[in-house]
Amino acid sequence: MSKKPVIVFEGIEGSGKSHHINVICKYLTKKKIKFIKIREPGGNPNSEIIRKLILNKKTSFNKNTDLLLYLASRSENIGQLKKYYKKRIILIDRFIDSTYAYQHFGFGINLNLIKSINNFLLKNFKVRFTFLNIVNLKNMQKRLKKRKSLNRYDNFKKNFYKKVQSGFLKISKKNKAKYLIINSNLDIKNNETLIINKFKDLIK
Repeated sequence: MSKKPVIVFEGIEGSGKSHHINVICKYLTKKKIKFIKIREPGGNPNSEIIRKLILNKKTSFNKNTDLLLYLASRSENIGQLKKYYKKRIILIDRFIDSTYAYQHFGFGINLNLIKSINNFLLKNFKVRFTFLNIVNLKNMQKRLKKRKSLNRYDNFKKNFYKKVQSGFLKISKKNKAKYLIINSNLDIKNNETLIINKFKDLIK
């Protein structure tokens, strides 16, 4: 296995995934280990333009348009990602599983359609490991209230987030060896230690 894996941080809003990916970035910087980090949607100038469209509270795209915009953002990223594949550690804040969890389990779009387009875009680009951050809805809402501004995906009904998080868990159960579930309702420092220790194993 490559010592320079693709590692993804997944989870619904307020689950702590972005915090934990930044902790890993600080760890790698301190150790002077080269890596790249991107987020989805977003990641490069073109993808960031698409991100603004998707998350703008004034937009009201239908679910199919949303899916195609997310995949368009990924299409813009994949060239850069493949350039560094197995040459540097790649950290991604949301990736394929988010598309399945939100667009299929959340919005009900056909799963085979999503898989087909993903396979076309990614080809042999493979995720090695995923940290799946989960959170209860009470804590999610508390954390969202602390944010300076909310985007369109921060304002769905509770039941939507329940379906999405359930979708993430269903995905993880199909390949348990490639997932670590982080309960972000628990102490954040303990979770940081848990993630860093697992991360060290992944890049040995």
